Amino acid sequence: MEASSNTTAKTITARAPGRINIIGEHTDYNDGYVLPAATDKGLTVTLSLNNTDTTVNLTASDLSESFSFDLQHFRPAQGGWPNYVMGVVSELQKAGAAFSGFDAEFSSKVPIGSGMSSSAALECSFAVALNELFNLNFDQWQLIKASQMAEHNFVGIRCGIMDQFASVMGKKDHVMLLDCRSLTFEYFPLALEHYQLLLLNTNVTHSLANSAYNTRREECEAGAAILQKEYAGVENLRDVTPEQLLAVRKNMPENIFTRCHHVVTENQRVLQATQALENGDHHLLGQLMYQSHSSLTNDFAVSCPELDFLVQQTLGADFVLGSRMMGGGFGGCTINIIEQQRVEEFVESVAKKYKKQFGVALTPIVVSTGNGAQAI
Repeated sequence: MEASSNTTAKTITARAPGRINIIGEHTDYNDGYVLPAATDKGLTVTLSLNNTDTTVNLTASDLSESFSFDLQHFRPAQGGWPNYVMGVVSELQKAGAAFSGFDAEFSSKVPIGSGMSSSAALECSFAVALNELFNLNFDQWQLIKASQMAEHNFVGIRCGIMDQFASVMGKKDHVMLLDCRSLTFEYFPLALEHYQLLLLNTNVTHSLANSAYNTRREECEAGAAILQKEYAGVENLRDVTPEQLLAVRKNMPENIFTRCHHVVTENQRVLQATQALENGDHHLLGQLMYQSHSSLTNDFAVSCPELDFLVQQTLGADFVLGSRMMGGGFGGCTINIIEQQRVEEFVESVAKKYKKQFGVALTPIVVSTGNGAQAI
């Protein structure tokens, strides 16, 4: 796909949101189910042609950082945000896009390291902006997949497709049930009435975060390989029932079994959560969130003391329906469903206890659902 020679718009501004995930953690790369939503907090990028053939100049205004590269000769840098952008450019080039030089400046309202996927917001905002600026005519799924593969090939994190999907396909006041195998999805209204979504950012990111993500993926693949030998038709953990998993437990190392157990039961919780939403049963939704956190802590081992502490503070609080860690783990946020009128006093109380326990300030983030990525 070549860039159109009659590109009329010399400057394009695009915005892509961060995402939350109500439930369904570490299921996406196992062909499972997730229940994410785009948020009202996003990243905005402005792109303009710079009259060079191959030079790209990037500016992260929030960080006061800049980076330049040549469209014909570039490779992953030593970490950092430029890899997400170069990855998107590389994947779109593989899909046939032809670019000339451009300048880009971006700023973000998505907290880095919060589990709201600031990386997907960065990738998807650039994908949408480049699609518009160069009249590439890629569809939304092509942009989603290019953004996902940017993370695989330039960042080195073998993420599933949930984050990029939610950032592009989000719909205000709705969550989305995504089947990560077929990529079919369905919107469900999120009508919380007098309740509010509240994220509590631990402001910690433990060193295990990236390495353990890839390790967990490998452990799930190892479990699936064992199950495939026992059951016909098993392509991935998505195809396994709890009963089947228990039946082969003796053939699995314990850590492989527990990783698989989380994924298999989490898929069930996601489907139960959609039923709860259809029935307006927010109490059940909250209980499923607590079950998810317990599984992520004990079976999947991706929580940390800070996340567990924050979830524990909600137990016994009748004005909190549910709480769990959100995102890859080892830091980031908990997601909570809490009565709107109790948010301020709850945050004040928990923040004091958290600071005393860990010596770190807590950041509350009140979020609402929002629309997906678009050119402005």
